[in-house]
Amino acid sequence: MSAKRKQSYGNESITSLKGADRVRLRPAVIFGSDGLEGCQHSFFEILSNSIDEAREGHGRLIRVTRHRDYSITIEDQGRGIPVEYNQKEERYNWELVFCELYAGGKYSNNTGENYEFALGLNGLGACATQYSSEFMDVTVFRDGYKYELHFERGINIGGLTKTKFNAEHTGTIQTWKPDREVFTDIRIPAEFFRDTLKKQAVVNAGLVFEFTDEESGTTETFLYENGIVDYVQELNGDRGITAPRFFEGAARGRDRDDKPEYRVKMQIAFCFNNEINTIQYYHNSSWLEYGGAPDKAVKAAFVNELDKYLKNNGKYNKTESKITFTDIEDSLILITNTFSTMTSYENQTKKAI
Repeated sequence: MSAKRKQSYGNESITSLKGADRVRLRPAVIFGSDGLEGCQHSFFEILSNSIDEAREGHGRLIRVTRHRDYSITIEDQGRGIPVEYNQKEERYNWELVFCELYAGGKYSNNTGENYEFALGLNGLGACATQYSSEFMDVTVFRDGYKYELHFERGINIGGLTKTKFNAEHTGTIQTWKPDREVFTDIRIPAEFFRDTLKKQAVVNAGLVFEFTDEESGTTETFLYENGIVDYVQELNGDRGITAPRFFEGAARGRDRDDKPEYRVKMQIAFCFNNEINTIQYYHNSSWLEYGGAPDKAVKAAFVNELDKYLKNNGKYNKTESKITFTDIEDSLILITNTFSTMTSYENQTKKAI
């Protein structure tokens, strides 16, 4: 027998989620899932902020630690998250960053005011991850001070601690444990961290990612000095049909005549190999698992150029139809790495544009 429903549906029937409940009760809205995949994405949200700092030239090394209790630590050498009082917003910055959705320093990317090509975009990641955590500890080094914050299930405990710190280095250390009250599974496997950090090393040439797994007692370093070129060469090995080819360029454009102009940088590396096949698209360092616009553009470009070559050199037989992307993709190793000062992802998980 179905539950008896109330007959009334009046003004008091409408409610709103407030504070941490906006994430804790509906994590899939931000992270794409309330399972392991969503938990993994929460890690990437914090990692993204450290990557953005490093890509702007603030530090080269990012350390990630997977602890035995499935808590995570990310340490960077960036400028340190601003946490002091914000006169314009009339609130402390730590409250805006960690307790307010849609608050951050990346809304002016197109002007280059704080960041140019940022992976973080919407001002959601740090706050949403904090809200979805059993606990989060934040340590910030900047302006000659050490700042410390502690949160438990979305609530700050003890306010902001500020201590004079006589050291030249700056940066942010964040340790948090995803909450099993929010996610059905928080046991992120070590292989996920390795795969993610390797991908980020590939598309962020010269950045160093260090991964420590307390469970196995191992530490690994990921670094690709020449970015996607080195990675394509690594995949191709000595079994390639062709050597890797690399192209890069920059452009300006707008989505519509009445929209602002923005900047785009493009890199592509590819080769042909009869044994290995992989096609990967990245935008502002985010792996576009579902492709989107870059996938369509690459397929159209390859088909157009190969078709032109075959026609101009009389390579088509009379009975042959026009070449398709399917004809070549099984032998193709291709990585694209694009950046733009304005980006429209399909959603917060940033798996397609």
